[in-house]
Amino acid sequence: MSLRKDGRLSRREALKALSMAAAGSTLLGPLLIGCRQSVETPESREKLGFRIDPLGSKPKFLVVIAATGGASIVDSFLAVRESEGGANAIRLNTFPDSAVQSVAGSRLRAVRFMGSKLGSIPIPVSTDQLAFVQKYADDMLVATSIGTSVNHTVAQKRSITGNAAWKGRTLQECVALQWGQGMPLPNVNMAVGGYGERGTDVSLPAAMYAETVTSPALWPLGLDGARGILGAPSADIIALARKARADLDVQSVFGQTFANSEAMKRWLAQREGGAGLEAQDLITRLNVLPDLPPQVPLSQYGLGSSPDGARVRQVLPDFFNDPFQGQAALAFLLIKYRVSCAITIGPDFNVKLGGTAGLYNPPLAFDFSHNDHRSGQAFMWARIMSTVDKLISLLKSEPFDAATGESLWDRTMIYVATDFGRTRSRPDNAMQFGSGHDLNNGFLLMSPMVKGNTILGGVDPLTTLTYGFDAATGVAQPGKLTSNEPDIFSGVLTAMGADLSGSGLPDASAFRA
Repeated sequence: MSLRKDGRLSRREALKALSMAAAGSTLLGPLLIGCRQSVETPESREKLGFRIDPLGSKPKFLVVIAATGGASIVDSFLAVRESEGGANAIRLNTFPDSAVQSVAGSRLRAVRFMGSKLGSIPIPVSTDQLAFVQKYADDMLVATSIGTSVNHTVAQKRSITGNAAWKGRTLQECVALQWGQGMPLPNVNMAVGGYGERGTDVSLPAAMYAETVTSPALWPLGLDGARGILGAPSADIIALARKARADLDVQSVFGQTFANSEAMKRWLAQREGGAGLEAQDLITRLNVLPDLPPQVPLSQYGLGSSPDGARVRQVLPDFFNDPFQGQAALAFLLIKYRVSCAITIGPDFNVKLGGTAGLYNPPLAFDFSHNDHRSGQAFMWARIMSTVDKLISLLKSEPFDAATGESLWDRTMIYVATDFGRTRSRPDNAMQFGSGHDLNNGFLLMSPMVKGNTILGGVDPLTTLTYGFDAATGVAQPGKLTSNEPDIFSGVLTAMGADLSGSGLPDASAFRA
């Protein structure tokens, strides 16, 4: 097995490698490492992402949570009490002292909220963030931020590119490039808007760009070209048909005319790569659906549920009706089976009815704050925390390396990305009010790899605005209100231990454990 002139495996060799991986071959890692070491020029190493750990090294995983609509950091971990806000507290987004709970041994805070309705929606909202913060404080880092856009799509994309901090690449693309070489689909994106867009670095290998998934519960059923189709030809006949198709494509007028087309090359590579997905039986491994005839007659069509299906369904019981839970379920399986190392999930703007409260997702997600800020933020933060808690519990329960005792959680970073913050003003003493978009906010990172129980920056209680920090040292800089999008971008990658050589990114050592 060797690399072509461009430093990449041939399609035949790539499929062979994937088949070996599916069979659990112990020879795959050394073979691929040897291939990588034959890449000689710095230019090709940068283009192909080879200035990183060898393929045989341990992967790391990034889960981006798209907190769509503007998750306000001062309605969660940096909340301000009325008694701290001075004379202006009655007209700023401060909380009754009893609603802001301290966490022992931490500067992090947690908000308790009770309301009789969600805006004009007649459902009660009763949430308490304390249990979540107490449980995960040691793996939590909050970094204050100043963005550069209050347009949803633009701000969402900048939250994952650091405002084009590194050649316009997204965080997901950087992680896929670093740890996803050899994974079938290193970058899977289930989010919407700017979170779902690819970066602007066209030099990346095509596999590093995100694979879009719109229906996480049903998407795995499309990962095989024939299984699940009653009366489909045998695998041998399909293989012969595919070979004949490939031979005819090369000889056809169309194939010869566009033989050098980059689009055609990508299409052929993706088409032939499907055999690798089939070889790993991902149609089964990633399928959370149970065999439940007549509603879900998997066995009737020669299909089965994932070996982890029952466990995932127990932790995320609403996976089929609640798209966010469904995304979390698929994210866990993508990580467990080393299909992907960069996964993006999150609620969208659409209303979704169901659940014990009768509502999974309000209209506009966090942007429902335009109608009712307090209840909208409380409801959506509870939604984020609940799903993240369930996902982490699955990752903690899954061993990664028996020799070291690591779990999947030890190798995973969760980055709660959001569009922007919310305006801080309210009518005097109002408990129900609307808010607009604001550049001032903060981001949450969760992982054993971050410097836990940490707040980088701070909040001025007299204005409820967050202020900045030195990304290298972590020293707070009160009064600093300049944009720091590249710092956040660099902080995520730095905490994960990514190789940032030549990136030009700022030193973000303060994020690292």
